[in-house]
Amino acid sequence: MSERVCVGAIAGAFGVRGEVRLKSFCTRAEDIARYGPLASEDGARRFTVTLTRPVAGGLGARLSGVDTKEQADALKGVTLWADRGALPSLPDDEYYHADLIGMSVADTGGAPLGRVRAIYDHGAGDILEVAGPGGLLLIPFTRAAVPTVDLAAGRIVADPPDSDE
Repeated sequence: MSERVCVGAIAGAFGVRGEVRLKSFCTRAEDIARYGPLASEDGARRFTVTLTRPVAGGLGARLSGVDTKEQADALKGVTLWADRGALPSLPDDEYYHADLIGMSVADTGGAPLGRVRAIYDHGAGDILEVAGPGGLLLIPFTRAAVPTVDLAAGRIVADPPDSDE
């Protein structure tokens, strides 16, 4: 399991006093401010987040050390990462995307399909992108298509739907 989890991104400046627009990747968008100081992906910067108001496409927020529109504009596209220990534990059948990335995937007969390269959520449920010897495979992240996720072993068992169905 990873030590940090991406919980959001800075979508740009909002206003002229250093406020930013945040895109939260949390189940409840406002929880992004609950996980302590957030770091940039490279860990070079840490920000305390204070939410100010809902805005189109996200949340308005003030970040520690960001006082001008120019400073806020310079942060556009920066992802925000929380320490894993600050996040709530999940029920047995839920997973942080960061924990699934890189896991090996095999079919129900044990044949390797590849490794999880990405996870997408376009609104109808998560989809695993698995990169393997046969190319890319997209698998719906449902109990029927993914009956087993073993975090401790770093292994997923999948029963992908036939491509010609």
